[in-house]
Amino acid sequence: MTASFEVVATYLVETYLPLEQAAEAIAGEQSTGTFTAVARETPELRERFAARVLAVEEIPATGNADLPGATRPNGAGRAGTAPQAGKRSARVRVAFGLDNFGPSLPNLLAAVAGNLFELRQLAGIRLLDLDLPAPFAQRYPGPQYGVRGTRELLDRPDGVLLGTIVKPSIGLPPEELRLVVRELAEAGIDFIKDDELMGNPPHSPLAERVAVVTEELDKAAARTGRRPMYAFNITDDLDRMAANHDLVHAAGGTCVMVCVNLVGFSALAWLRERCALPIHGHRAMTGVYTRAPQLGIDYVAWSKLARLAGADHLHTNGLSNKFYETDDEVLRSIAAVRTPLLGGYETLPVLSSGQTPGLAPETYRRTNTTDLLVLAGGGIHGHPSGPSAGVTAMRAAWSAATSGTALDAAAAQVPALQEALDKFGSPYAGTPGE
Repeated sequence: MTASFEVVATYLVETYLPLEQAAEAIAGEQSTGTFTAVARETPELRERFAARVLAVEEIPATGNADLPGATRPNGAGRAGTAPQAGKRSARVRVAFGLDNFGPSLPNLLAAVAGNLFELRQLAGIRLLDLDLPAPFAQRYPGPQYGVRGTRELLDRPDGVLLGTIVKPSIGLPPEELRLVVRELAEAGIDFIKDDELMGNPPHSPLAERVAVVTEELDKAAARTGRRPMYAFNITDDLDRMAANHDLVHAAGGTCVMVCVNLVGFSALAWLRERCALPIHGHRAMTGVYTRAPQLGIDYVAWSKLARLAGADHLHTNGLSNKFYETDDEVLRSIAAVRTPLLGGYETLPVLSSGQTPGLAPETYRRTNTTDLLVLAGGGIHGHPSGPSAGVTAMRAAWSAATSGTALDAAAAQVPALQEALDKFGSPYAGTPGE
C-alpha cells in the first residue's frame, strides 16, 4: 500500500464558523488530530497521515434546521432552533490517505464518517459521495451476477424485468404462499421476493417456505417453460445467514435477499465471498441515513458501498413512490446504481414502493433504459381481477412504454390494463410519451 492512494469524500457542510475552519475540523477529527495539540503529532506524521482539505465550494444557504448542539455565535439563539443569520453552506472535498485504513469498508467508514456527525462545529454534515481508489476493487469483487447474470438466469435477454413482493407482507402460512406463487408464476412474472419483514418466523419457517416455493416454481417451469426467480429473505445473524443461503441453494433456489443496513456492509461482503446465488439488496432502514437533508449519508455514497460489498440488485425506489423521495431524487439514485464504479460493479436497479402500470411510460422516458427490475406489490396483488391480471397489466404497460404506444391505446386492447388504470390512475397522463 502506498500513500499515493487516496479516498476522496465529498460533504455538505453547514456551519457558523468560517468554512475553512469547519473543513479543517473534519479533516483533523477524522485523521490525526483531536481537540488540542498533542506531542506526538509531528509534522512528519501529519504529512503522511493527516487528511487534506482539497476544496471548499460555498453554496447558497440550504434553509436546513441546525443539528442539536451546533456551535453558534453568541446571541444567535438556542441550538436546535431555526437557522440563524451567519450560517454558511459548502461542498467540501477531503482526501484520506489509504495508508490510514487500507481497503476495508468498515474502517473506511470510520474515517469518512466515524465521529464526524457529532462535531459541534457543524450545524449540518452529510456525506454526499466517495471516490475510491483501485485497491478497493482488488479487495471487493462486487456483484457476482448483476444485470447480465440475472438476465441469463431468467432467460430474459432484453426488456424490463417485472416482479412483485409477496402480499400480505407477513401472516401467510406456507400453503397459502404456494397458491400465490403458483398464480404469479403461471401469469409470467419474472421475479418474486419475500417482504423484508418476512425472515424466519414461527408461522412460516424459511425451510418450509423454500420447500413450497421451489416445488411450485419447478412445476411452473415444467408447464410453461419459464421459472421465475424468487428471492428468499435470508437476513439474520452471520451463522444463520450462511445456513439460510445454503438451504436455499441446496433446494434449487436461484436468489437470496439481504437487508443491507440490517446486517452491515462487511456482513454483506462476507456473504458474497460464500454465495453461489444472486444477492437481492434491500434498502430497509436507508432513510436513517438519507432522509434528513442536513445529516447522514447520501444514497449515492451508500449505493457505492453496497455495490462494492456484493449486491447484485439494489433498491432505489420508483417514480411517484409511496415514501418521501421526489422523482428527481429517485432518478439520481437509479443513475448512481447504473454508473460504472471502479471499471465495473454492474448492479441492477430495483424500482419499488407504490409502482403501478400507469408509471411505466414516464419511468421509461426518464430512465431511458430497460435494465430495471420493477417491483409492484399492491400494483399487482391489488388489481381488481387478481394478481394474474396485475401481471398482465404491468407487462402490457411496459410493452406500450418501450414501443411508444399510448397507454390508452394499449388499454383498449388489454382489458386488464384498463382495469389497472381505472383503479390506480396514470399520474403522468399528458406528459410526452404518455
